[in-house]
This record gives sequence, C-alpha cells and structure tokens, in this order.
Amino acid sequence: MKTAILGASKGMGRALARVRAERGDDLVLLGRDIEDLERSAADLRVRGRGAVTVIACDLESPDGFPAVIEALFAGGIRLDNLVITAAHFGTQDELEADPVRARRLLTANLANTVELCERARVALLAQGGGTLCVFSSVAGDRGRKPVGLYGASKAGLSHYLEALDHKWRAAGLITICVKPGFVKTGMTAGLKPPPFAGEPDAVARQVSAAIDRGTPLIYTPAIWQLVMLVIRHLPRFVMRRISF
Repeated sequence: MKTAILGASKGMGRALARVRAERGDDLVLLGRDIEDLERSAADLRVRGRGAVTVIACDLESPDGFPAVIEALFAGGIRLDNLVITAAHFGTQDELEADPVRARRLLTANLANTVELCERARVALLAQGGGTLCVFSSVAGDRGRKPVGLYGASKAGLSHYLEALDHKWRAAGLITICVKPGFVKTGMTAGLKPPPFAGEPDAVARQVSAAIDRGTPLIYTPAIWQLVMLVIRHLPRFVMRRISF
C-alpha cells in the first residue's frame, strides 16, 4: 500500500508516518523542508519494510500543487492514501494582533488546502479511487472565543470534506475528516493541555485505523466527540460567559 503524507516530518504527520511505516506501507513524505523530510525518511526506512521517498510541497505555494500531484501519480503507480496534516495555527490574540498572519492562516488552512484536495480528487478518481484523509479540528465545530479565526478555517474545511464524501464516495473516493482535540505536538507547545489531551502516537494509531476502515469522520482522542456534542448544544448566552 502506498501512502503520501503532507506534513510528515512534524507532529501528527510524523507520528502517522511511523505507524504506516511499521505496517509496511510505501511512503511519500511531503513538506516544504527537504532536509527535514530526508531525516524523517532515513528514520522510517529503518522502522519499516516499504520504500520511502520525499517530495517538496508547500501549502502556502499552490502554484506548485500541479507538479506535486504529477509526481505522486507518476509512472501509473497507484496511490492508495493521501493524508494532509499540515496547517497553520495561532491563538486568537496572536491572530487579532497580526492581520497578515491571520490572512496567511486562513488562506493556507482553507483555500489552499481545498485546492490541493481538489487536484488530488481528480487524480484519485482517474485511477479508480483512493482515500483522501485530511486533518481538520474540533475548533471548527462551534464559534469559540479562543479559536475564532483558526476555528473558522477548520469549519470551512470540515464542511468541504463532508460534501466531498457525500458526492464522490460511490465513485470510489473515500474522504476522511479527522477532528483532533488537543494533542501534545509542536503546534500546541506553550498552551496548557486539558486533562484529556492526546498523545501523538495514540492518535496516529486511531487515525491509521480510520483510514483502513474508511471512516468518514473521526474525533480523536475519542472523548472530544462527547465534549463537542455538549459544546455545540450550549446556548449562546452560556458561550459568551465561558472561556472555552
């Protein structure tokens, strides 16, 4: 099985790459730092039995997406899974204080991610199907004070991924939307973790299993599904008073 992962040298992408390597997948590592990808590839070649290659891909440079898709599908070799974990993050205070950074985040997390997914959709359907697994976030489930802008980007992404699944699953495109809660990665460094914060390796195993099953939506750690069920049903006057 061949799996490509954007964001494979850091955080959840790196953890998921290790899980897929250990089960024997051929891997394609995507990211903007080739040297970092090569270091990750060397580690994965030791851990796994499959081939590991690297391709440069910058989520902020959509002009490069056509070449990335061409490289992924070169030679007519089937790509079974494309996983997109890469994203920008910033706290609400940071983004409100820096409109340029906020625009970069919104563009990368929503517009550019959707464009890459659209290009991948066409290529996956052309080969007869495959799995597109994209990391969104529980932050997109409800407008909340600490993640208003970041959550807006993820809300739009989640909406798109659900529509993609509704329209194309019967044609062979399996779309998986991953909604992590708080996971202890570099993205959340410096933030106070909640009592039910997830560990990257455990979350990666859950996501890998969802890819194998073709599960269209996964909250991870699983407790976040219950947490967000409650949050989605709180009245607005309560949401205005709490800091969550």
